[in-house]
Amino acid sequence: MRDLLIVSIVGVMAAMALKRPWIGVMLWTWLSIMSPHRYAWGFAYSAPLAAVAAAVTLLGLFLTRERQSPFQGPPMVWFLLLTLAITFSWLLGMDPAGDYEQWNKVMKIYFMTFVAAALLFSKHHIIAFAWVSAGSLAVLGVKGGVFTILTGGNYRTWGPTGSFIQDNNEFALALIMAIPLLHFLQLQVRKAWVRHGISAAMLLCAASALGSHSRGALLAIAAMGAMFWWRSKKKGPIALMIGVVVLALLPMMPEHWWSRMDTIRTYEEDASAMGRINAWIVAFEVAKHHFFGAGMSYQHEILFMLYGVYDQKTLAAHSIYFQILGNHGFIGLFLYLAMWVSAYRMAGWLNRNARDNPESRWAADLGAMAQVCFVGFAVGGAFLSLSYFDLPYNVMVMVVLAKRWVVTRAWEREAPVSFLEYAGLRRSKHQQGGPSAVPTPQGSNRTMPVKT
Repeated sequence: MRDLLIVSIVGVMAAMALKRPWIGVMLWTWLSIMSPHRYAWGFAYSAPLAAVAAAVTLLGLFLTRERQSPFQGPPMVWFLLLTLAITFSWLLGMDPAGDYEQWNKVMKIYFMTFVAAALLFSKHHIIAFAWVSAGSLAVLGVKGGVFTILTGGNYRTWGPTGSFIQDNNEFALALIMAIPLLHFLQLQVRKAWVRHGISAAMLLCAASALGSHSRGALLAIAAMGAMFWWRSKKKGPIALMIGVVVLALLPMMPEHWWSRMDTIRTYEEDASAMGRINAWIVAFEVAKHHFFGAGMSYQHEILFMLYGVYDQKTLAAHSIYFQILGNHGFIGLFLYLAMWVSAYRMAGWLNRNARDNPESRWAADLGAMAQVCFVGFAVGGAFLSLSYFDLPYNVMVMVVLAKRWVVTRAWEREAPVSFLEYAGLRRSKHQQGGPSAVPTPQGSNRTMPVKT
């Protein structure tokens, strides 16, 4: 039954994506982030559903007139340069054939990120993108949070099998990044029961992140919580929610959880922590001796034998920064950091410049919460290997598109249609005798060019 449900949803959305390819972007995002087919037990588990989503989205991209250049701001330019640098690194790396599978996986994600930037342009698109990106993780977070509470935190929570967030550490960081996005969506809804439901989802995501027993996640959730409170318009309720997490969830955690967290202070006595530091040293040395890095992975036994200080055991980087440094060299790390700094600054621009206008206030909320998301990713990512995961790139695309929406004053052209009408599930009065009420990006550019 679960297999049939998942395949049916994919089939219906794939058919819709042929006419409205932005729906294909939503389908790809859902499959890529949540990996719902990994919770099936039959034929859907290994079915090429993501490939189907990508194929219909690309076909729709070629057929539609409602597309634009994906390079709408500096973050996307940095992203393109990073993509090229990663490809050069792979081709010139130590094992191009062995690294092909990982390169192919990363390039699919990056390519679909560019496709999303080309097909999404309206307020409906951006908010729907946020709903799918955050909601896909919220479902998993609610499930994991309930499990953590019922078991008293004695067992770890894990992500979907075979996904980027399968590991408990990566799963926790993904949930932490989803929390500010959920709050952004909470600010956009009017019904009280929906807002309360999102609040519950946020709390359960935090519980699930703590239930991962990840030390990096604890640091990330602390940094995210501080930034969350600072950027929130309603500091009182947010402080209350953070207090609930601290006073209700932390005392519930078992003794062995506290013992593991305590190793943050005594990292030099912890073999796992010292192994990570050794991997960081190896990454730095690899970047010094290999201009483009070692390729899609610097975890080669010979490199750890050459450059390992504490031992020669091959370990993952457990850091987005050292993962990029060892894999793609100093140039790759520079491009990677430049992209995120640029995205963070653009989110700050939204928060400052879009708040005074009621029509664009949602974009200011997005900018503020995107900054919170980036801070959580920057802190948690320092201790976790999650460099290529979709979610932060999706947030970057949202920020870039929202700025374009603001500077072109798109609210003056977009007709007030409902989401169902926009998706083509219901005809609006604006569509009874004429073309779509929502202008194409090309028409928008002719009317009012993007300002810099």
